[in-house]
Amino acid sequence: MFWDVEFANPLYLHLLWSIPLLLAWYIWQERDHKRLVLFPSFMALPKGASWRTPMRHIPFALRLLALAFLTIALARPQSFSKEQTSTTEGIDIMLSLDVSSSMLARDFDPDRIEAAKRIGIQFISGRPSDRMGLVIFANEAFTMCPLTLDHASLINQFNAVEMDMLEDGTAIGSGLAMAVNRLLSSDAVSRVVILLTDGVNNSGEIAPYTAAEIAQTYGIRVYVVGIGSMGTAPYPVQTPFGIRYQQVDVQIDEALMQQVAQLTGGEYFRATDNQTLEEIYQKIDSLEKSKISVDEYLHKSEEYLLWGVLALACCALEFLFRSLSLRLLP
Repeated sequence: MFWDVEFANPLYLHLLWSIPLLLAWYIWQERDHKRLVLFPSFMALPKGASWRTPMRHIPFALRLLALAFLTIALARPQSFSKEQTSTTEGIDIMLSLDVSSSMLARDFDPDRIEAAKRIGIQFISGRPSDRMGLVIFANEAFTMCPLTLDHASLINQFNAVEMDMLEDGTAIGSGLAMAVNRLLSSDAVSRVVILLTDGVNNSGEIAPYTAAEIAQTYGIRVYVVGIGSMGTAPYPVQTPFGIRYQQVDVQIDEALMQQVAQLTGGEYFRATDNQTLEEIYQKIDSLEKSKISVDEYLHKSEEYLLWGVLALACCALEFLFRSLSLRLLP
């Protein structure tokens, strides 16, 4: 009952200590004080215990309750209600994912594309207040999901990504340009593209650096993640005897990717396994945090009137009991 309640005059609450003392005095009086009732004959006494006998304690109980309620009223209880107004400076994030055939390399567990999908979904799940979307690219770019707060739908689209959805190739510039284009109409305070690729730009009509210049013009930061181990990586190759794995060279145009990131105010990262890829996403997550300002309002209301009314009601009930039900013999 007293949660979210404060007392304007809390010192009055010390009067409540008198209640157990009065109760102890009353019990002692009942036990040791013997009353003498004068009757001319025992025939005037009622036979058996009267129903009024246990009720004789009610007036005293009501008096104690009245004292307790009056003490609380004097302490002036005040209730508080809180109102919060939150303003989120949202961040809009487009993920641009390379789905070229080289993403099937097994230097990640189970392969690059599945590792990128799983860890990307973890990243999405950890940012419920941001709008996010997904672009995939190979020989061309395609928007799987525009900016949305419906992260469940976005995750479903992430899970639906397959390697054969687009013609093979690596159009990094097209993938970045389409992600940037999806952010142009955004009015968010911060707009970000996370570009994940494992190769060298070899197709598409837009050069990666040109797409980066467009991003810079509109104040969009680009974080680039180069995915692939150092040296060589096992790659599945179809043979007459089934799928065999061959070691192929890992080629990532890191110099260009660094230029793209630096031009837009972002960063370039190199992921060589699942763990480093997860750490990169965690770092990007810490760099791009939504800012939330909360305005709190307190509303105070006096609650003493209720307790005063209860005290008066107890006094009235005591009077009624003494006047009607517990009248003493003359």
